[in-house]
Amino acid sequence: MSDSEPIPAGPANAKPSSGVDAGAGLTPGTAASSAPGGTGDAFPTGTTAPEPVTTAPALPAPALEIAAGYAFAGPALDLGALVWDGQCLPDAQIRIPLGMLNRHGLVAGATGTGKTKTLQLIAEQLAAQGVPVFLADIKGDVSGISAAGEPSHRVSQRSAEVGQEWRATGCPSEFYALGGIGPGIPLRATITGFGPVLLSKCLQLNQTQEQSLGLIFHYADQKGLELVDLKDLRAVVTFLTSDEGKQELKTIGGLSTTTAGVILRALTAFEQQGMGDFFGEPEFDSSELLRTAPDGRGLVSVLELPAVQDKPHLFSTFLMWLLADLFQDLPEVGDVEKPKLVFFFDEAHLLFSGASKAFLEAITQTVRLIRSKGVGVFFVTQTPKDVPSDVLAQLGNRVQHALRAFTPDDQKALKSTVRTFPHSAYDLEELLTSLGTGEAVVTVLSEKGAPTPVAATRLRAPESLMGPIDAAALDKAVKASVLYSRYANAVDRESAYEKLTAQEAETQARKDAEAQAAEAEKAAKAEKAAARGSGGRGKPKEDASVVEQVVGSGIFKSLARSVGTQLGREISRSLFGTRRR
Repeated sequence: MSDSEPIPAGPANAKPSSGVDAGAGLTPGTAASSAPGGTGDAFPTGTTAPEPVTTAPALPAPALEIAAGYAFAGPALDLGALVWDGQCLPDAQIRIPLGMLNRHGLVAGATGTGKTKTLQLIAEQLAAQGVPVFLADIKGDVSGISAAGEPSHRVSQRSAEVGQEWRATGCPSEFYALGGIGPGIPLRATITGFGPVLLSKCLQLNQTQEQSLGLIFHYADQKGLELVDLKDLRAVVTFLTSDEGKQELKTIGGLSTTTAGVILRALTAFEQQGMGDFFGEPEFDSSELLRTAPDGRGLVSVLELPAVQDKPHLFSTFLMWLLADLFQDLPEVGDVEKPKLVFFFDEAHLLFSGASKAFLEAITQTVRLIRSKGVGVFFVTQTPKDVPSDVLAQLGNRVQHALRAFTPDDQKALKSTVRTFPHSAYDLEELLTSLGTGEAVVTVLSEKGAPTPVAATRLRAPESLMGPIDAAALDKAVKASVLYSRYANAVDRESAYEKLTAQEAETQARKDAEAQAAEAEKAAKAEKAAARGSGGRGKPKEDASVVEQVVGSGIFKSLARSVGTQLGREISRSLFGTRRR
């Protein structure tokens, strides 16, 4: 029986825990002392002894009941072997039905308990089944999924314990980097594509400021001002807070100058931190994540994030953008035999930390609805309480590694975690604090969509390299990709910044021309007056003197400034298409 086939439940198919068949040593023509008659003698000549009894001792009753809950008929991923009463039972395999991977999941546990290896184990089996995978490499230790694993004593021991036929195998992989910072194909998004809700999370704006940013986006859309990168958005906000733009500010519905100024300062600080590289063109097409390799295996897309570990709000929000972009583009497919993509969201607590109500609502809606588009999402974090309850309720597959209970807060989190599991034959509070590295408590959705029994599981060893590949190999893999030439070089086309800069220059040129014309006219009048005066007539001199007095008066200067300002506003309105008729 192969590792991928279901393990039939029941005494007739279970191997003896001692490794010795109950009927060992019996041959046809002989019988044990329990044969009919109970004498132990051979059967009379001419008769045939019944087939010897070779049924192995059954698993313990509770373990047998748990194992039966994981004996799926269809294709499934193998997680490991059941652990019961301190013993690992390789005949009781714990699995996840492939068709249920779009019902989302959670991999949780304290630091150092094996979450990353679990992620790697699931990802490489999905790829082998032809399912593309996306995963974030926060610490830089997941790139090894592209290379074959290295045999070792620990791997051999674990494989033997869980009944795994371990074969060193790497997965076809692509490597990405946010904005090209670090090794990988650059991932960029336009400001318009990112949207005000996600950008507000990056800028750490409050709810009022988030709503105001939405108004600014709306204004830019109305005026045909494309928001491609940060300087485009900064140019629009700068214009709206300028003397010329204040009138425009009043037309977009309750956006105050003060709030616009706060947004502008947040944008400036954000850009000064080097965030400008993440926004621009060419914008990444999220459908690239749905590709498969020529051999039919799913591509594993690895987002390399070590270079931006100190910018958690940015990379967690960027991952959410990828998921939201997929949601917008993919058609409805309902229930499928296998997912179109499984998305692993590592360090998920960073996504929800300090999130606005609108942001949380957007995440909840995306997770709830993207299942019907064939995409599964796994959140990877330390405790289930890191994930909002509305999102947690959507996660049907659970792999819970060990938790610590050193402090009162830890103990509270432990009790909360236990309450999120179905009724169990285990003492989960005790079990969750005593699990070893590479062990977890598992419950998944069966092929019928019902939760399986809670199972303490010793997990299999990944077959790919458990660690990073070297920098030279990573760089070679990046540059060998067909996507590298498509996304490597940034493009800066005409957008809001260029349009507003050109408009500002044109407006200033008009003002300068008007000022020069006024000066020339004034000089001409003065010269004409002087010419008249040189003719010896007293009246023109007197008239010129009166004109000079009027022009030089404060009332005339005030009137001139008023007319100039009004003219400037009318010019501005005409350029933006909002001139009064």
